[in-house]
Amino acid sequence: MVSFKLCIADPKKGRAYQKEVKDAEAQPFLGINIGETIKGDSIGIPGFEFTITGGSDKCGFPMRHGILGVRKKITMYGGVGFRGKARIVRKGRKGKRLPGLKRRKTVCGHKINESISQINMRVMKEGAKPLNETLGIEDKVKESKAEQKKDEAKHQKKAE
Repeated sequence: MVSFKLCIADPKKGRAYQKEVKDAEAQPFLGINIGETIKGDSIGIPGFEFTITGGSDKCGFPMRHGILGVRKKITMYGGVGFRGKARIVRKGRKGKRLPGLKRRKTVCGHKINESISQINMRVMKEGAKPLNETLGIEDKVKESKAEQKKDEAKHQKKAE
């Protein structure tokens, strides 16, 4: 009944992978906070270890560390859930430095519950196999430069 879309970042390779987990595979995530680690064995990715870095709920509100409850409106200067120029400092009367732009935004709590739809994770420990093989994703092989030049030449001839 519970399902999450996992966005797994692999910082060593500079790639991100997606996987959807439902029911029994999704149960280990319920109640976990941002910053905690989870073993990949419980979600079908053996040998790996992941850290929860964030996520968003079904309405698109981002999870923010330090917020209790499901959703909350907070006034913030910057950080997660704030788009814009954060921390613009302006001078007030008498030369005092005042923080500039701040807004009231809605964010989710740091604990994963049923209303969360996406969970962002980072690989902390690698397994025996590469992550793309474990998830069943094929790497796109880059064509050689010679093949690319041939294709460009064909397209130019067709255009003339």
